[in-house]
Amino acid sequence: MLAKVLPFIFLLAGTGAGIGAALFLNPDKPVEADSASVETNTHEKPVPSDYAGDAEYVKLSNQFVVPVLKGETVSALVVLSLSLETVPGTTEIVFAREPKLRDGFLRVLFDHANMGGFDGAFTKAETLEILRSGLRDVARAQLGDKLIDVLIVDIARQDT
Repeated sequence: MLAKVLPFIFLLAGTGAGIGAALFLNPDKPVEADSASVETNTHEKPVPSDYAGDAEYVKLSNQFVVPVLKGETVSALVVLSLSLETVPGTTEIVFAREPKLRDGFLRVLFDHANMGGFDGAFTKAETLEILRSGLRDVARAQLGDKLIDVLIVDIARQDT
C-alpha cells in the first residue's frame, strides 16, 4: 500500500516545493499582464531629465554570442554588437560597470532566444523593439538617468 502512495506524496511535495521556490525567488513579478500594458511598455523610452540633445555613444568592447536551441542541440548562433547612447561624460562609468551590464544583457538575450525571438523573421521592428526594451531596462538599472538608449549596431544569425 505504501509503495503505491509514496510516488503521489513525492509528486505533491515536489510541486509544492517548486511553487514555493518560484514565489520566494520572484515575488515581485506579476503572474499575468494584460497585452495593453505590455505593448505600451515595450515602446517606452524615457529620456533623462538633463538630456539637452547631445549624446555620447559607448560601444561595448566585445560582441554577444547567443546560441539558438532546437530541442537539445544548437541550431544557430546569433552575434550582436551593442552600443549605449548616454549623456556626455558617461564613458568611464559604462566601462566600469560593463561586467554587470554584459551579464544582464546576456540574460535578456538568452531569454529572448528561448522564447523564439531569434527564429523566423527576427529582424522585424516589433521583435527587435521587444529585445531593445529588455536591454534598455537592464542598462537603466545600472546607469540610471545617464542612459538614453541601447542601440543594436550589428546583428547576424548563422545556422549550424
